[in-house]
Amino acid sequence: MADAGGVRAKSSTVTAGPPGHRTRAEYWDTFWPGAGDGGAPAADRVHWTQYPFHGPGAEFLGAPRTALELGSATCVASVALARTGVRVTAVDFSAVQMERARQWWAEEPNLTLVEDDVPDYLARTEERFDAVLSNWGAAWFIDPEVLLPLVRPRLNPGGVFAFSCVEPLAPCFGPQILYGNGYRGHRLAVVRWMLSCEDWRRVLVRHGFTNVEVEVLPGPEDDFVGTVLGRASTPPAPA
Repeated sequence: MADAGGVRAKSSTVTAGPPGHRTRAEYWDTFWPGAGDGGAPAADRVHWTQYPFHGPGAEFLGAPRTALELGSATCVASVALARTGVRVTAVDFSAVQMERARQWWAEEPNLTLVEDDVPDYLARTEERFDAVLSNWGAAWFIDPEVLLPLVRPRLNPGGVFAFSCVEPLAPCFGPQILYGNGYRGHRLAVVRWMLSCEDWRRVLVRHGFTNVEVEVLPGPEDDFVGTVLGRASTPPAPA
């Protein structure tokens, strides 16, 4: 085979990479691979940002009696919230992450662990909560046009939906695809919804939420990556 300059190129065999993950759940099974090596992590505070002790804590949710975390992974945030006296249900579809959570937190009195896909759980459950939260979880990885209509009926009147995710880089807003197996092997798309704050406000209002607040909290030092913090509520019950 000749290249563009007429020089015969060496033939080579292109080999595929390892098959890798076939499902999104398998992809998330590999998240935080070293977790548990030194025992359960500290769960002393709800951290909404990627920087410990930077930004709000559990008070960002108000004063709920019950809460639902969507995409809870190893449930550290859920446990920290439960230890403030809130009854928390934590949902995640990764078998590996939920097994870690059961090993670490099975004895937590205010915590219920549910291994399930978030949209399926929301569509099936009839339970309502004072707060629904996504701490770098489902709200970042599920189309808000799919997620928000499922979240709203699960909130009590006046309930709070709160979420956090990484700050998007302008002008690259909207869904962004990550190849879960890299560029070889099975084609597995992991989609992250990198919306601008204004887009988040619009979609929340469109789906019936009120008191909508979505802002970027800057990182702790100049030019550090920030965090999107969002909070909205359902209308209160009629007087």
